Amino acid sequence: MSRHVAIVTDSTAYLPPRTMERHGITAVPLTVVLGDRALEEGTEISTRSLAQALQKRRPVTTSRPSPELFAETYRKVAGAGASGIVSLHLSAELSGTYDAAVMAARQAPVPVRVVDTGTVAMALGFCALAAAEAAESGGTVDEAVTAAEKRASGTSAYFYVDTLDYLRRGGRIGAAQALLGSALAVKPLLRLDDGRIELLEKVRTASRAIARLEEIAADRAGGAPVDIAVHHLAAPERAAALADRLRTRVRGVADLHVSEVGAVIGAHTGPGLLGVVVSPR
Repeated sequence: MSRHVAIVTDSTAYLPPRTMERHGITAVPLTVVLGDRALEEGTEISTRSLAQALQKRRPVTTSRPSPELFAETYRKVAGAGASGIVSLHLSAELSGTYDAAVMAARQAPVPVRVVDTGTVAMALGFCALAAAEAAESGGTVDEAVTAAEKRASGTSAYFYVDTLDYLRRGGRIGAAQALLGSALAVKPLLRLDDGRIELLEKVRTASRAIARLEEIAADRAGGAPVDIAVHHLAAPERAAALADRLRTRVRGVADLHVSEVGAVIGAHTGPGLLGVVVSPR
């Protein structure tokens, strides 16, 4: 049995399954609660079902993984040959996932370093990939953590949403900011800042907001080698068009991913979400 450093993340990283399999990355699922049904993200609820529930204004909430689920995951990974584990998770400002992982790590059979990346979606995914690549090259737990933290510090994430109402309902953005957006009938652009979702700009129309999102992402990318992810919820054509424009506009694109976010992020943003993650290599 080979000994190696294993990478664990959570389902909000939204890494392609083939990528996770190729790099041996394990994702622990968060939970979406529809009415009285608790469903695991990625296996038990589709984004289509979520979008339909949100459009019908059915109650939707989300929940962190339990410490017991993390503990079980760490045991399985250790049993498969890991000598150490790097566990990378979405911002602790947005979820209790990090705290649950920390609790489980204390009882793990091998050393576990739990990292609050301060990110989410493919911003988290790129951190997990950086850690996995460091581990694959023979890196230690500390070296894999350093690679992930370096990637996180340079990565930016920007989002357009049709309304701030879903973020307000979930407590992910202040009521004052949400009411301001509604009162002015503006289309908000958001960013991740120190692990929190902050209002970046207010734009009058959806088309102008998306054009501004493209401009901000292209400026952030500059000319250096970067990975880019374009996310959406129930807006595949709009996401594909934005990705095509960024592919043409940004000279240094290494990899460009287009994917629909999962149910956990979708529950807090609502249908129409369009996001761009820019991650310099």
